[in-house]
Amino acid sequence: MKRLLGALAGGVAVFGLIFALAASLNFTSDSLGAGNAVVAACQAGVMNAQYAHTYTAATPGYTTGIVTITGLTAPCYSLPFKVTLYGAAGASLGEVTGTTPAAGTTFTATFATVSEASITGIAAVLSTH
Repeated sequence: MKRLLGALAGGVAVFGLIFALAASLNFTSDSLGAGNAVVAACQAGVMNAQYAHTYTAATPGYTTGIVTITGLTAPCYSLPFKVTLYGAAGASLGEVTGTTPAAGTTFTATFATVSEASITGIAAVLSTH
């Protein structure tokens, strides 16, 4: 019984010490904020990505380094763009930035060579700012 009371008293003392140390911590934080807004597309039509295929025996398989975006319309002319290729689990395989042409319906994004088998997605962002 004495051992049980001693262990209980020791546990209460340790808990009190830890609680006192935790209460003495001084912690501050910068404020955080978040928001969202609906952004209108520069065009209503669909754009399409076409890949330039190259067979590489060393890979083995097809690789690409050039993606041509088609279907561009006048409201999207001369805008900054970013094209990203994605692989497994959403990992970026490469990103290219540039400016869309002042006329025409296509533009290209040139990447380092990527195995086409590893590409699971593509994203293109055109910005008005």
